[in-house]
Amino acid sequence: MDRKLLDLLACPTTRQPLRPADARVLHDLNAAIAGGAVKRGDGSPQSAAVDAALVTADGRLAYRIDDGIPVLLAEEALDLTTCGITAA
Repeated sequence: MDRKLLDLLACPTTRQPLRPADARVLHDLNAAIAGGAVKRGDGSPQSAAVDAALVTADGRLAYRIDDGIPVLLAEEALDLTTCGITAA
């Protein structure tokens, strides 16, 4: 993702800066998704694997990137804390 764009983006809920999720976080996130442990901000389950994501500065929320476009909607946020993922 372009660094200039990344510098402009922020979490719609917490207003924290966002950073790309590293390979370990993506691996852990996809394992948790496969196990049915990941919920979106609206409470619905995340069933599809994530190829790329942006993580808040505190590592508590992730936003998937679909076809190069960040999905920055509060109801689409993936709560990493409820599935035991540490992204800080």
